[in-house]
Amino acid sequence: MAREIDEAWIEQAVERYRRIDAMLAEFDKAVRRVEVTVRSPDGLVEVLVTADGTIRDVRINGELQGRGSAELSRSIREAVTAAGDAASWAREKLHAETFNEYRPLA
Repeated sequence: MAREIDEAWIEQAVERYRRIDAMLAEFDKAVRRVEVTVRSPDGLVEVLVTADGTIRDVRINGELQGRGSAELSRSIREAVTAAGDAASWAREKLHAETFNEYRPLA
């Protein structure tokens, strides 16, 4: 028995795929534009990161007098870790906003 081809369904599926593909391209552009700034808990280090995880800038705030290399290293590590977390948060938020009308298949 031959199966009938539902051309309208196929056209709808192709259009949906094209729409999602275009949205994904916009999402990829947006994650490179969205920036988040985080600071180490002591305020010494500030990191500017994009939602795709690219570190755009690192700033040392204040004076380093009296601070050892271990303290500076800890501040940098904490700020970079926070930047990674912030990038993930921004990417997830942007993804939810971009694809909110599409439910997961699983």
